[in-house]
Amino acid sequence: MSRRPARVPDVLAAVDLGSNSFHMVVARYSNGQLIVIDRLRDMVQLASGLDEEGRLDKDVASRALACLKRFGQRLADVHADGVRVVGTSALRRARRKQAFIERARDALGHPIEIIAGREEARLIYSGVCQMLPPEPGNRLVVDIGGGSTELIIGRGLEPLELESMNLGCVGISQRYFGDGKLSAKRFARARLAAQQELEPVQETYLKRGWDSAAGSSGSVRTILEAQKEMDPKATVITAEGIEALIELLARVGSIPAIPLASVTEERRSVFAGGLAILAEIFAQLKIRQMRWSEGAMREGLLWDMIGRYTDEDARDRTVRSMQQRYHVDLAQAARVEQTALRLLSQVQESWQLDDPLAEQALAWASRLHEIGLDVAHSGYHRHGAYLLENADMPGFAREEQLLLARLVGSHRRKLLLEGLDDLIPPWDERSLYLILILRLAVLLHRSRSETPIPDVTLVGKPRTLELRLRIRSFREHPLTAADLNDEVEYLRVRGLRLRVLTS
Repeated sequence: MSRRPARVPDVLAAVDLGSNSFHMVVARYSNGQLIVIDRLRDMVQLASGLDEEGRLDKDVASRALACLKRFGQRLADVHADGVRVVGTSALRRARRKQAFIERARDALGHPIEIIAGREEARLIYSGVCQMLPPEPGNRLVVDIGGGSTELIIGRGLEPLELESMNLGCVGISQRYFGDGKLSAKRFARARLAAQQELEPVQETYLKRGWDSAAGSSGSVRTILEAQKEMDPKATVITAEGIEALIELLARVGSIPAIPLASVTEERRSVFAGGLAILAEIFAQLKIRQMRWSEGAMREGLLWDMIGRYTDEDARDRTVRSMQQRYHVDLAQAARVEQTALRLLSQVQESWQLDDPLAEQALAWASRLHEIGLDVAHSGYHRHGAYLLENADMPGFAREEQLLLARLVGSHRRKLLLEGLDDLIPPWDERSLYLILILRLAVLLHRSRSETPIPDVTLVGKPRTLELRLRIRSFREHPLTAADLNDEVEYLRVRGLRLRVLTS
């Protein structure tokens, strides 16, 4: 089993690299509660810096890096021990982003994860529900971000429906209100675009149903504040209030002329797009009213981190679920995992694999290396890699999924190294060592026997590994000898040397 820290760190921090704004929240965990000690926000508008081919504008990149440097200085000042940094829609869409990610990591001082849309939705739901009082029945949560909109239905803390749509306030605002002009016709076109994105999920969500609705993010908050400005008695967002705001904006005719103090200067350029999106969400999902929640993805990140420290890691739950779904032989997976982690402990120092993710990834890959058998026996390692790369895996960052896919896809037969360069450093290099360990662990347990394998010792060098087996000779283990001879050849083709010794 993978090791876990003995306690939750004194200071936790979550950084959300959103498509519109970058957010950071710093908190202490005490008596089962999060106590926020600092919040920082910067309207970076990363999504506005992406061209049609997904290339990031240099000025926007510089603005983002300057923001992250400030965030990094604050993290150092508060001595944050547990930090998670995630990128969302804009970074998902950006092409050739590796150089920017590396510079961002250096500026902030912490690695950056890019998460899938459904994982973003899961974290948003957690953050919203942790900040609202518990309610019976189902709850709908809506988050309108700069590059995507997330819709979630859940009960208690458990999400039941998760959806992330390519529909954000930055994109809609640029497309329909980019020249600063406002009109009823422009709002109608923007709403039609939002309706088209909502149509595929409308029936599913209406069928599932909910008893209350909550919104998060700056767009929803600004709409509520603008509605209160027009009607001081308003406490929640209503369909009538949204329509009144649209009529007001269409009447004034331009973004600079918006006569609402609640729509700040930095929010003005994306306000109309967010308003059009929320109007269609209300219309298509037949929402009567919606409260606003201060909780958002960054709070969800904090609670997810706490879960990882208190043996409630969502990733472990996902792995168990996938083992059940794909009918994994749990005993065999456990045998491979035990041996893989034993081998890892012997080469952690020489191969620089002391990062906690190395142990975690190797354990998860061991538990899931046979999921492809549920598809077909022939080439099952490739089937498993495809499933891991493309499945919805709650709790996993995109890079973690890709790492698992590469490990499983190369755990047997020819050593396939294609795709390792796609991993963010240092895993583009370290992944090879994890693959070698997993291959040996699987090979040593090929018989699937409950009889313990002979004592093994692994000695690792940059391009050479030495496997020592405590047996008299291979005459007693002819199949293992044959498998190891094949492995020597597989590695030799890739410029690696495997020496096998007996004692």
